[in-house]
Amino acid sequence: MMRSLYTATTGMIGMQTQIDVVSNNISNVNTSGYKKQRAEFSDLFSQVLQYAGTNTSETTQSPTGIEVGVGVRNTSVQKIWTAGNPMQTNNALDIMINGAGFFQIQLPDGTIAYTRNGSFKLDSEGNIVNSKGFLLEPNISVPEDLRDLNATSLTISEDGLVTALIAGDTQAQELGQIEIATFINPAGLHSMGDNLYINTDASGDPIVGAPNQEGRGALLQGTLERSNVQLVEEMTELITGQRAYEANSKSIQTSDSMLQTVISLKR
Repeated sequence: MMRSLYTATTGMIGMQTQIDVVSNNISNVNTSGYKKQRAEFSDLFSQVLQYAGTNTSETTQSPTGIEVGVGVRNTSVQKIWTAGNPMQTNNALDIMINGAGFFQIQLPDGTIAYTRNGSFKLDSEGNIVNSKGFLLEPNISVPEDLRDLNATSLTISEDGLVTALIAGDTQAQELGQIEIATFINPAGLHSMGDNLYINTDASGDPIVGAPNQEGRGALLQGTLERSNVQLVEEMTELITGQRAYEANSKSIQTSDSMLQTVISLKR
């Protein structure tokens, strides 16, 4: 069987992965805090027909040898952690991390997950939660007098201190401290959907602390981080993947035509 049939097949499989990744990026262009992904590939081992340095005569050697590659494979799908553009919302509980770090979210089973999506709300008890109703960790509760979220009375500082000015008081009351987590290798985080990640052995343990300290990003109140997907770039990658897919399919068609020619020689 011709080697090119298998080689082109690996190319089509690889380009299908490329198109899948790009399509996911495009579909999440408006997802707050989403980080685009990039498919990465490497060539497969080469079939060696003649090693470089093989003697070609008593006094000469082959300078290059003969090695024929047998295709490509997907090695990883890498998340690109560049910052998305800020979007002003003027909502008191919309928070953006301007720099490195993740908000901590407590899941119903007590596990801590991590997110870059800072779109928070209040539940029926006044606790700050995400869109799924999961508590922000550490838990912060807003007094009933402020649950209309008047932006002039609820303040979140760059270092995560949450304060509120209660009606009739002259001094702001401290409600809690937002802490964020960083990782040695954020690319190793496992995505579990809903803009949430959990740490793995590859990501390392979370390093938790106050924002705007020790390399962690500062918080911006009334602002959300948009997706870092650039549609022009993704459309270019989509077209490139499509053309490469078509080229590999053409290689299979050409190999098939050559096999038919060989078979017809018997007639």
